[in-house]
Amino acid sequence: MRTTRVVGLLAGALMLTACGQPAPPPVNPLFQQRLWVDPQSPVAQAADALRASGRPADADALRPISSQPTATWLTQEDPVPLATRVVDAAAAAGEVPVLVLYHRPHRDCGSYSAGGSADAAGYAQWIASVADTIGSQRVVVILEPDAVPQLLSADCAGAEDTYALLAAAIERLSANEQTLIYLDAGHPGWISDTDQLAQALRRGGIEKADGFSLNVSNFGSDAANQEYGDRLSAALGGVQYVVDSSRNGNGAPTDGQPDSWCNPPGAALGADPEIGPERAFGIARLWVKVPGESDGDCRPGEPPAGQFWFDYALRLIQQRR
Repeated sequence: MRTTRVVGLLAGALMLTACGQPAPPPVNPLFQQRLWVDPQSPVAQAADALRASGRPADADALRPISSQPTATWLTQEDPVPLATRVVDAAAAAGEVPVLVLYHRPHRDCGSYSAGGSADAAGYAQWIASVADTIGSQRVVVILEPDAVPQLLSADCAGAEDTYALLAAAIERLSANEQTLIYLDAGHPGWISDTDQLAQALRRGGIEKADGFSLNVSNFGSDAANQEYGDRLSAALGGVQYVVDSSRNGNGAPTDGQPDSWCNPPGAALGADPEIGPERAFGIARLWVKVPGESDGDCRPGEPPAGQFWFDYALRLIQQRR
């Protein structure tokens, strides 16, 4: 397991020492640091466009999202321009950005978010370009949402190669001492066997990462994620984790709803991003999915995956408890 390099919100799984005594949670590598708010985020740009078109009230209505630190998703063939802007601006502010690296071959098993690098060599180059751009700056990286749980639950082309790709990506990114890497582990309603998932995460190279991420682009409640995250952490020997709380204000949709993972009508903003206490297993709530961006054109009239959708953003805000 990678050693954290800097001195939750979510309390931690109970770990025992060799003497049977409770072991304290490890140091939170983000403790007392500030997450960066992007003034050019998709929601901020949408608000600027609304204001420029004479809709200031609608622009102001987006402030519960635009004022918060949200992750930047790197999905482009050339990630360097966007990564450079984000890393440089966050460094100038003395704050920590969150980058989502989402470009593996066979991405999303060809579903709504299909795409990614053409092959393993292209992906290795893509990862290297991101790592070179990050350099010595402090950055949180969420690595390839859904990749590992999809390998356990879907018939996905090139599945066996994906473990090696993830492990190689972590190896390259971990050469940057200030990069915190969280390999995605799905959400509490996906892989019920945490021992099986822990084994898959090990195949994906998690020992050289800083932990795992949960609930990315999903809706499980904070309580469900803490219980699941603590169990998975224990199965991995005390690994730390982060949780996406961007749209989990009303918890997971009712089972049986069609495409319940995709723009569910009852979803709401979750708790604001927050870094946890000095020692924790669950070290932070993050807004990884940008609230208001579509999950896909799953129903008539819904935008493609990743496209900002004002009506959906407003619904998430209005339905927040």
